[in-house]
Amino acid sequence: MNVNNQSIAIIGPGRLGQALGKLLNGEGFPIAFVVARRQAAARRAARFIGAGVAVGLSAREMAEASVILLTASDAALASISGQVAGLRKDWHGRVVLHTSGSAPASVLQPFKRRGAAIGSLHPFQTIPNPAAGVRNLRGCVWGIEGDLKACRVARQWVRALGGVTFQIRAGTKTLYHASAFIVCPTLVTLMNQSVKLLRRSGVSESMARRMLAGIMAETANNFVRFGARRALTGPATRGDWVTIHHHVAELRRVVPEILPAYGELVRLMAALTGRSIPDEIFRKSKT
Repeated sequence: MNVNNQSIAIIGPGRLGQALGKLLNGEGFPIAFVVARRQAAARRAARFIGAGVAVGLSAREMAEASVILLTASDAALASISGQVAGLRKDWHGRVVLHTSGSAPASVLQPFKRRGAAIGSLHPFQTIPNPAAGVRNLRGCVWGIEGDLKACRVARQWVRALGGVTFQIRAGTKTLYHASAFIVCPTLVTLMNQSVKLLRRSGVSESMARRMLAGIMAETANNFVRFGARRALTGPATRGDWVTIHHHVAELRRVVPEILPAYGELVRLMAALTGRSIPDEIFRKSKT
């Protein structure tokens, strides 16, 4: 299936769906339909994408598209698959893809039972809003899995966006998705905690964000260049347990809710460096 005979229906156009739809449309992959439970949401998404007829989930005309792309939430995939697959008896010759990082392609079985090729593609990238997605989906890495024909379409799209694909085993998708979760939303959460500490130190929030942007960018570069062990810095790396002890005491006094996460992170750092943490470091002093 090449770009000239594809017509795409995007179902559940959230941040990723809108961004990917706009990019694909710009590369000449025609977006025929934009589908949402609420017509108003479908119209807004179609305006952002710049193409596609806005329709609801029960619109039979969307089943004429050669590729169905489900970009809905993981929790909605099964129910939407069952509903939309029922719009036609025969899906032979058509491709159905979803963009979930944790659900396997098999969640699309209602389509496969009617003859469609099914698969999934997921960008290893953060998309805080559709406009950001349009910027950062180009050139990123995508995990794909599913039927050969579906994977062929996914690779064609990713190539058009200057990206790279790798094959995920369906049974490992939860671990794959957890790997992204550990370094993306959790990192934002840690940075927010760091901002709180900097604010208590007298730093303005705007300056704190600027400071964190610089140090995190350099940390990421060091990780890519040197690997985890050599990129790791700080007192736990050099066995400076006196400083860690001071951290613990002050965190316990000022922001005790952070202490459990701090402790687990220090333990992981120590394991990475092969050092042993003195027993008394995290022991609460008796009063």
